[in-house]
Amino acid sequence: MSGKQFLDTNILIYAHDLDAGLRHKVAASLVAELWESGQGVISVQVLQEFYVNITRKIPRPLSLVVARGLIETYCAWHVVTPTAQDVLRASEVQERNSLSFWDAMIIVSAANAGANAVVSEDFNAGQFIEGLLIYNPFIGMENVD
Repeated sequence: MSGKQFLDTNILIYAHDLDAGLRHKVAASLVAELWESGQGVISVQVLQEFYVNITRKIPRPLSLVVARGLIETYCAWHVVTPTAQDVLRASEVQERNSLSFWDAMIIVSAANAGANAVVSEDFNAGQFIEGLLIYNPFIGMENVD
């Protein structure tokens, strides 16, 4: 896939969760590709969710120091900082597309960054939302891990 790709939180978590099996390998490879190409995009929301989940909710949580180091590293990417207007826009995207508010914020942030796709396992893969392709790199892996 070419162009900017906005990574949802779950992709970053899998990339750093060594217990995630094949999902870890796929996500880590994707993140590495985006580092090389410079096409990775995330948002402040993704960084916040990543930090909480990687330090609390995976089988072997990372230390706070290690998690902070990862956040600092990801600050080199294009990081979208939503505005108050983006919150209003997300509420409209939420209503138009029957999404959760937080998923709508992901869509708005990705659009603001000029991304072509949102990479996530939390949306319906292959669909377009507000002009953004939803891509799930784990399709076909349901019974693998």
